[in-house]
Amino acid sequence: MLKKTLLAVAFTSLAVAALAQQPGIKRTPLQKVEFPDGYNTITAIAEIPAGGSAGRHTHPGIETGYVLEGELNLLIEGQPEKTLKAGDSYQIPAGVVHDAKAHGDKAMKVLGIYVVDKTKPLASPAP
Repeated sequence: MLKKTLLAVAFTSLAVAALAQQPGIKRTPLQKVEFPDGYNTITAIAEIPAGGSAGRHTHPGIETGYVLEGELNLLIEGQPEKTLKAGDSYQIPAGVVHDAKAHGDKAMKVLGIYVVDKTKPLASPAP
């Protein structure tokens, strides 16, 4: 049991570190809670510079967030593109391909909360 827990923690830490290094986006993990059973709830700040994007990707669980600064174009597969500004919130269903692009000439910053399967990487690139 201890080995499984340590492996899951190491795996999640590597996934968070890998995401923080994606070109175009900076993610700063704030906290991680192993809840609900079988899932990790991760809170992070995501920043995209002016003209940048997160890149198309998916999460093995839901993402919800709040725009702290700037504006972004949120592209969620199967939905019309949304332009969000500071004070707006959003939701992205589990496993759905999405991308976020800084809108205009300013960087953007969001507070993201991910409730994801703890046996899988936090995010995976999508074609």
